[in-house]
Amino acid sequence: MLSRARIILRLLTVFFCVVRAVAANSDTVPPTPTAIAARVDHHYNALHSLRVNFVQQYDGMGMHRRESGTLLLAKPGRMRWTYAEPAGKLFILDGHNAYFYAPGQTEVQRVPAKKLDDMRSPLRFLLGHTEIARELSNLTVSPLVPNQTANSGAAPPQVFELSGTPKGMEQRVASFRLTVSASGAILGIRIEETDGAITDFTLTGEEQNVPTTSGDFVFKAPPGTSIVTGLPPI
Repeated sequence: MLSRARIILRLLTVFFCVVRAVAANSDTVPPTPTAIAARVDHHYNALHSLRVNFVQQYDGMGMHRRESGTLLLAKPGRMRWTYAEPAGKLFILDGHNAYFYAPGQTEVQRVPAKKLDDMRSPLRFLLGHTEIARELSNLTVSPLVPNQTANSGAAPPQVFELSGTPKGMEQRVASFRLTVSASGAILGIRIEETDGAITDFTLTGEEQNVPTTSGDFVFKAPPGTSIVTGLPPI
């Protein structure tokens, strides 16, 4: 007859086997689009500002363009794209209007935020109380295998692609894809327009809750330029 100690030991063994099986099974169950969207929500709703490096590539209308710089975001509703390549290019959203300036131009384009239809504008959902599932329709998610350094011996981090269409931009945007880390940080953005143009953003070096001032988001027209109401450039 088994002693009470052996019975307890056997039950504990069975229990831990079940726990391991459940854990292993949970690792194989792919997360849902809403679950990944919730991770993005949680990541950005906890921030009041961030700074991140970006590389922006555009292919369309017979053009290929690669630009880079630093993006500064601050709630509510403010962003500043400072370009290092090409140097001097600037895009500011002050919460009410967006301003576009490129070196050599004599006019600065000003567009009301509510009419903004620029390919950077989907990032505005990071500037308020983020609810990705409400911002994007037809959500899907798929796991990605990121590049891994040869012979590193380390398991690659989990990365997911969250796809959908920004609501209100269906006539222009065919597909909007976010490359998202397991923690919910956005690593990349791919925007495919209905005319075949593709814009890619790669985001690196995210700094959370960086100090900002209201002056960071005030546009000052360079000497010799005038501000006109117009449409954002490509």
